Amino acid sequence: MPAVTSGKVLVTGANGYIAVWVVKTFLDQGFSVRGTVRSENKAGHLRSLFKDFGDKFEVVVVEDITKDGAFDEAVKGVDAIAHTASPFHLKAVEPEELIVPAVNGTTGILASALKNAPSVKRIVVTSSCASVLTPSTEPRIFSEENWNDASIAEVKEKGKDATPLAKYRTSKTLAERAAWDFWNKHKSEVSWDLVVLNPPFVFGPFLHDVDKPENLNESAREFYDTVVKGTKDKTALVNLGSSYVDVRDLALAHALAITKQEASGNRIIVSAGAFKWQDFVSAAHKYYSSLPAGNTEYDPAKATHFLRYAPEKQQRLLGIKFKTVEETTKDTLDDFKARGWL
Repeated sequence: MPAVTSGKVLVTGANGYIAVWVVKTFLDQGFSVRGTVRSENKAGHLRSLFKDFGDKFEVVVVEDITKDGAFDEAVKGVDAIAHTASPFHLKAVEPEELIVPAVNGTTGILASALKNAPSVKRIVVTSSCASVLTPSTEPRIFSEENWNDASIAEVKEKGKDATPLAKYRTSKTLAERAAWDFWNKHKSEVSWDLVVLNPPFVFGPFLHDVDKPENLNESAREFYDTVVKGTKDKTALVNLGSSYVDVRDLALAHALAITKQEASGNRIIVSAGAFKWQDFVSAAHKYYSSLPAGNTEYDPAKATHFLRYAPEKQQRLLGIKFKTVEETTKDTLDDFKARGWL
């Protein structure tokens, strides 16, 4: 199917950390945007934030994304869909608390598009590197060919006694597989093609409505706790890490996944590179010397990274020049300061 370079984009879960930046990116590029939220009281902040775009931005309420037909009305008349709505927290007792909304929300939006949206040409689903990686004690480079079957096996074996991360990773893996299964089953019937984006840790400044650091999303709260509050000890700072992407670059990836023809039908890892937490602590201390310095004996050139992702597919299909650790850190801290959190 052809890429979508103009028209209206539906963004689900539009009040979320990533989704608000996705909305802004599409609006800045001249698209109209319809955003979904779970309740009317979540819509006010978005209407205020994007009021300068006039009738190019609208909000609709979809109370329960797990219900059959939940998106039937929301998808009507749009040219593309960015499905970002999916739970991300580590407090679930039963795995189904995460799995059901993740899987049903994903298949639900695709089913609604199949039934009610002949105008849609492309759908982008926000997945995660949680569905790519397999936890390892040896350094590994993962690519789009990899799937996280280990977390699924752990949840199947242990149920509610599985680790919180395994429950979350399972929900993302099953939801992404469900998306590809749906598309492969129905691709001869639909007017759209599918792209899936797989980001690792997402950091960066905020546009969504958040009143205090304790209410930040999981990755942003860990950034705040580590960099501002200094909650990790010196050993953890130089040994613990993963890979990251700036939320603004991830939002751009959503726009490129819809506007670039060559992205069609692809699973794409969107990662700026590997980090140890000390990398962000060092950058933060450089810009705000009152913040903790962490482990000053750390040498980034000698760091061993256990989780890295092959960049070739993203470079070929999207070509994003990612923001550095320093850029992301400075902009995030400036945001914290503006909110009185620093």
